[in-house]
Amino acid sequence: MARKTKAEQAEDLATALGQSIQEGLNKKFKNTNYKVAYFLNGDTDSPSEVGGWVGTGSSMLDLAISNRKGGGFPVGRITEITGLEASGKSLLAAHALADTQKQGGLAVYIDTENAVSREFLEAIGLDLEKMLYVPLDAIEDIFEAIESIIESVRKSNKDRLVTIVVDSVMGASTKIEQAADYDKDGWATSKAIILSKGMRKITNLIGRQRIALLFTNQLRSRLGVAFGDPWTTSGGKAIPFHSSVRLRLKSVGQIKVKKDGVDQTVGIKTRCQVIKNRMGPPLKTIDYDIYFESGIDDFGGWLNVMKQFKLVSTAGAWYTYKKSDGTDVKFLSKDFQGKLEADQELKDEIYNAICDAYILTYKPGDNIGIDDIEIEEEFTNEES
Repeated sequence: MARKTKAEQAEDLATALGQSIQEGLNKKFKNTNYKVAYFLNGDTDSPSEVGGWVGTGSSMLDLAISNRKGGGFPVGRITEITGLEASGKSLLAAHALADTQKQGGLAVYIDTENAVSREFLEAIGLDLEKMLYVPLDAIEDIFEAIESIIESVRKSNKDRLVTIVVDSVMGASTKIEQAADYDKDGWATSKAIILSKGMRKITNLIGRQRIALLFTNQLRSRLGVAFGDPWTTSGGKAIPFHSSVRLRLKSVGQIKVKKDGVDQTVGIKTRCQVIKNRMGPPLKTIDYDIYFESGIDDFGGWLNVMKQFKLVSTAGAWYTYKKSDGTDVKFLSKDFQGKLEADQELKDEIYNAICDAYILTYKPGDNIGIDDIEIEEEFTNEES
């Protein structure tokens, strides 16, 4: 038998040491209901593993978040959806609840704004008779409700998917604030303090269950900011810190149609940027249309990405997609959805082509060199 090299001996020693530590920690914390220490070698019980995905209503946004086919909001993680008013935050959360029900899961809507629309939720596919609606006012009550749901899931069916939407953090108050009058009372930091405590308690609890927790939050402008990000959110830094995914929505235009000779606004154009992402590369941006009568136009988002990556050519109002067999498929944008729904093979081919162009493939660390990095600007010592 060949004698092991020093490197191999060191690796064996490290493995043995790791196994010894693993056994010691699991023995010390044996009263907990989960394993404390283990090696991430395909162990599906790992709380760091994503327990599934919940669709956002936009297949392209699902790709931008997960960096994989069939992704979306991560299960077992926390997501914050931010944006100014009327940018589609609640809609995105509602689409996630609808997809949860399609997967046989439980949809929970915690409403702090008293502004939910029954008709609109039904229009995007939610079964309201099976959705749990929880109107709450105080942040303390919201966290108690979330913890109660987690305990119930543990007792009944740990593998059942549950999506909890808190809409919104901005609209939630605190018990101290509710008991006070309407005068200004100090710095009003109680919400941030309670959120910090609550997020520390529930983050790991959610990670051990098939629970997707979504917070919506409204953007606020920072006063006096001339450089950098001019926006912040209500409730301090706890939710941004604990969130695995943070989205920022922005309305970039209106969709108008002419009815009876009158221009009517039927929707908005929305831009969503993934400003924080532990599931894949951050700072990706997706554009999609929202129609007031039906929600997110998913296939319109496909066409935007296809144009971005030059998967289609244009001639006037016509688009041309070249199939893998060399034949051309010509269509107008208004006919795109119908053409894909009528041809499943074409739909699958186009989706796979989009994924191949959009999904980032990670390189091993030893394959990345200084020549692979593009520096936009160079500064001298005087300039810096």
